[in-house]
Amino acid sequence: MKTIFVVDDNSSNLVAAQQALEGSYKTLTIPSAEKMFKLLEKIVPDLILLDIEMPEMNGFTALEKLKSFDKYKRIPVIFLTANFDAEVEVKGFELGAIDYINKPFSAPVLLKRLETHLELDTLVKKRTAEVEALRNGIISVLAEVIEERDKVTGGHIRRTQKYLEILLNALKERGVYSEQTNGWDLSLLLPSAQLHDIGKIIVSDVILNKPGKLTDEEFAVIQVHPAEGERLIDKIAHEIGESNDAFLRHSKLFAGTHHEKWNGKGYPRALCAEDIPLEGRVMAIVDVYDALTSERPYKKAFSHEEAINIIKKDSGAAFDPKLVEVFLEVAEDFWVNTMLGEK
Repeated sequence: MKTIFVVDDNSSNLVAAQQALEGSYKTLTIPSAEKMFKLLEKIVPDLILLDIEMPEMNGFTALEKLKSFDKYKRIPVIFLTANFDAEVEVKGFELGAIDYINKPFSAPVLLKRLETHLELDTLVKKRTAEVEALRNGIISVLAEVIEERDKVTGGHIRRTQKYLEILLNALKERGVYSEQTNGWDLSLLLPSAQLHDIGKIIVSDVILNKPGKLTDEEFAVIQVHPAEGERLIDKIAHEIGESNDAFLRHSKLFAGTHHEKWNGKGYPRALCAEDIPLEGRVMAIVDVYDALTSERPYKKAFSHEEAINIIKKDSGAAFDPKLVEVFLEVAEDFWVNTMLGEK
């Protein structure tokens, strides 16, 4: 049974909606937009019926906020209003509403409108899932092609994606940086991290696969890859006409900022502390953990315990202290994943 949120500050309207939808949908009646956002942290509905005229946060403001979250932006929203005019209608559609229903509403009309929109939404979601599956498949192949050039770090993309999933789930469970992570759709964000090293395309095979420590000049070439990754992702966005696509937006942040350091001594821009996007700060930890526990031509693999101690020591220097604290709590899950996988 599909779930409908009905958000209205008028209790009579909530009761009327509950009675109209009873037996057809799981209906949750909510007296304010603020409470709606609290409930969204636990339940994502199939559709929202949203009153426009509410105190504190009106329907227009609530819809704008909904659309700012990757996790909630695709929820269909129908406005409920007793004061309907052309100006209101245009504003609502511009913000992303899919329809209007006048109050007081007719129960049969309400049910039919919901049925029509939910059927359409199901078709849209099916098509969107197909497109996303195709995109993720292409990205996975591209990431593998990039990695195949780098014989030194084989399996790095697959492993860091799994470590990232562990750490992000831990952040969500603990409410760390919740104002950002609550709006993240991990099914979209995790595949986007596969492009974090796409900028290595411009680095020569001689440098990538050098059987020894890099010279200062060679390392300077390596340091270009985050900015080059951003440039390539911007080019992809331009070609497909999706400059604000969430997948590419996350990809660009992963690619461009995963070598920045909390103390401002990273590259390419020497950003520091929370000026570094959260994507980059999280990726920095999982990227370094994998590098430390992997063998390189110039070093043996560090043990899991040694890697933990190095990251712990660099808390507040290379890494965000809050993120390191969470990492230390779930580090054993990193070890388990390493043991189950192949280095």
